[in-house]
Amino acid sequence: MAKAADSRKTTAKRRAERRGRRAEWLAAALLICKGYRIISMRYKCRAGEIDIIARKGDLAVFVEVKARNHEQSAVDSVTPFSQHRIRAASDHWLARQREGHTLSCRYDIIACLPRHLPRHFLDAF
Repeated sequence: MAKAADSRKTTAKRRAERRGRRAEWLAAALLICKGYRIISMRYKCRAGEIDIIARKGDLAVFVEVKARNHEQSAVDSVTPFSQHRIRAASDHWLARQREGHTLSCRYDIIACLPRHLPRHFLDAF
């Protein structure tokens, strides 16, 4: 009986992981269509993780992607704690860039909703 419950959890976790990866690719495609250049996807360091890092000229955009059923729940799910971790990871990324000190920064959220185009919230936090 316990094995069946573990199997369901594993399947649900895999399904959520696939949904998240699909949302990140959709968000990256949206950004490319808007003229951004994707620098990194799933950037990780000890400080935190950034779903997408994109550039447009001298602007570095750090994007959190959320796959949810409603826009508001996607935006609300980026808590102050997760914002802090994203900012810390962006500081780490910027410190490792040769021209990092010259870049302007922005923190966006892209909400991926079922059967809708992704919604891009500029300067979300």
